[in-house]
Amino acid sequence: MDAEQIQQIIAAGLPCEHLQVEGDGRHWFAVIVSPRFEGQRTIARHQLVYATLESQMQSEAVHALSMRTFTPAEWAAQGQ
Repeated sequence: MDAEQIQQIIAAGLPCEHLQVEGDGRHWFAVIVSPRFEGQRTIARHQLVYATLESQMQSEAVHALSMRTFTPAEWAAQGQ
């Protein structure tokens, strides 16, 4: 798996206004901005993302994913 493949999988399962994935082929870091995160706590946001990658995580094609998740308003408040 590469960063582009992971981005495509996440984007196919979750509407994203911004999506950036970086990593070393096994451990990944993502910044994800989605309107679906509105009203969701951090754990619920992460569960939404993990759900898009469920089969890749079960097969260990994606071993670890850390992430920062934002609503569009939160992202704008970050100055992005």
